[in-house]
Amino acid sequence: MDFEKNMRQKAQSLQKKLVLAEGTEPRTIKAARIIVDERLASSVTLVGKESEIMERAEKEGVNLQGITLVDPLSSPLIEKYAHEYYELRKHKGMTEDQAKTDIPHFLRWGAMMVHLGDADAMVAGAESATADVLRAGLAIIGTVPGSKTASSCFVMQTTDSSWGVGGTLIFSDCAVVPDPTAEQLAEIALAAAQSCREFLGTEPVVALLSFSTKGSGGDHPNVLKVRSALELVKAKNPALIIDGELQADTALVPSVTDKKAPGSIVRGMVNTLVFPDLGSGNIGYKLVQRLGKAEAFGPFLQGFAKPISDLSRGASVDDIVVTSAVTLARAK
Repeated sequence: MDFEKNMRQKAQSLQKKLVLAEGTEPRTIKAARIIVDERLASSVTLVGKESEIMERAEKEGVNLQGITLVDPLSSPLIEKYAHEYYELRKHKGMTEDQAKTDIPHFLRWGAMMVHLGDADAMVAGAESATADVLRAGLAIIGTVPGSKTASSCFVMQTTDSSWGVGGTLIFSDCAVVPDPTAEQLAEIALAAAQSCREFLGTEPVVALLSFSTKGSGGDHPNVLKVRSALELVKAKNPALIIDGELQADTALVPSVTDKKAPGSIVRGMVNTLVFPDLGSGNIGYKLVQRLGKAEAFGPFLQGFAKPISDLSRGASVDDIVVTSAVTLARAK
């Protein structure tokens, strides 16, 4: 499975609208040009002071033709956006004057474009902390109905086609929630299942991972948390193919499944691995990436009501293009 190629093709076919919130950032400007030239989006908007975007583009040798520039402070939409932000946040004590002051911030403006349908997807993070991207997304776009948890996943593309879907699996959560509660873990599992549908194009088969398999680890709190998460997921989505708590080899290797969890519904079919905490998830994906020579795509945010992605501050131009294609491919 060629994940990157699939996402580019899907983005090209969907032709959705993209906002790149960090419009004055040089790598982002270069990426915008590529996205337009490859027709990955029907429109690309860069947010920021227009003169500054143009100055940076000229310095980088980037032609801005076909790219929309939006300066929030001079936009005719500022009153509309400020009022909507006030409506969204007034229960938190937001005033109309504060909303007018806050909404021009590039991350909030980009998120509001997505919330109101002026864009279908947002990508940021090349010069912003993950916490800031998440904060803007949660405050304005919000999470999917019935969930309060935003999390992340990696798409791991291995060299062995026998794993997952043609060698590709979902790993979650590896970047956002340090120590999820049972409720949060259940919501992460459900979000990861949806990511599997969107990214791998198949129905998810989910394993809730642990150092314990079906009670072998006793009643340690971390084990009980995973068991509770499984019951919560089953209550919310009885049709989802999921099992836990399972050790990694039990989840992935049928002969081990037969010994440690005989009769498991996920035997030989797992394509989505949900880790019990951020430590194990982050370590796990990096071990597979480095020792197993797998390609790691992400992290991609999940659990939001509309597509939004966070970049590493060390992201390359190509990273921004690929993340944009993936985010656009998720847009309904």
